[in-house]
Amino acid sequence: MLKRTLIGIIRSHELTGEKAKDPALKTKHYKLPKAKAWDEVVSTLKKMNGYKLLHEVPNVGEIVLERRTITGRTQDITLTVFDLGPTKSAVDIYSASRGSMGDLGSNYRIILEIYRELDRKLAPYKI
Repeated sequence: MLKRTLIGIIRSHELTGEKAKDPALKTKHYKLPKAKAWDEVVSTLKKMNGYKLLHEVPNVGEIVLERRTITGRTQDITLTVFDLGPTKSAVDIYSASRGSMGDLGSNYRIILEIYRELDRKLAPYKI
């Protein structure tokens, strides 16, 4: 975690992906069709405290959230739910802080928190 805080001094964004070096930032895969995964992800995000759902585009699979930190900074979070086949889907997250200073690793921690909640809710479907 110290490494992420130090990286966060200069960087104010974080994203997940298939080729992420950090295993915690790898794309999450679920054995659910996209429509069902979409419903589960949206319902989970609506129940999370501190997050404000700004925008949903189901046909594109994009969800935009906003979160305020203790220091008053705003973080913009975009989740993408995409199809991997008729019975599989995946979720990627991009989180960025507004402003010119680094985020001290808060975007990394937010991604981990969201993935933890999704994994808890979608545990039976995790690949």
